[in-house]
Amino acid sequence: MGASLGSRKGHSRKFRPVAEINVTPMVDVMLVLLVIFMVTAPLLTAGVQVDLPKTSAAPLKGDDQPLSVTIDAHGKIWIQETEVQIDELAPRLQAITAQKPETRIFVRGDKGIDYGRVMEVMGTLGAAGFAKVALVTEVKGSSEPAKPAKKGGR
Repeated sequence: MGASLGSRKGHSRKFRPVAEINVTPMVDVMLVLLVIFMVTAPLLTAGVQVDLPKTSAAPLKGDDQPLSVTIDAHGKIWIQETEVQIDELAPRLQAITAQKPETRIFVRGDKGIDYGRVMEVMGTLGAAGFAKVALVTEVKGSSEPAKPAKKGGR
């Protein structure tokens, strides 16, 4: 019995676990992720440039990501970054939202365009069955765009 215990002690001294942690692979992964985020972050802020009117109304709270319909200074209509005609607006939005009329839609209209053009777009959205439509403005004294100011629609 004593001989077998002695051999076990000698055996365990021979194979010692390594107590050092190699952090090089973790640093490599973190640097790759940093580069990926640095490249993709500027792409997420692209959009249609409009000069929004200013207001002192409080922003709306919401959980889901809304769709953005923009009317630029030339009266052109955009869904997110895709230009559409007024007669294509409702069918495209219905296809994008998979026929869910409770989807939030933010209407961004350049302050230099005719008010009738904004109302034409909002009327088209209301006729298509979208109930959650909000106008987007800038807060007075700030250059912060894309704040929903007023809930409207049917």
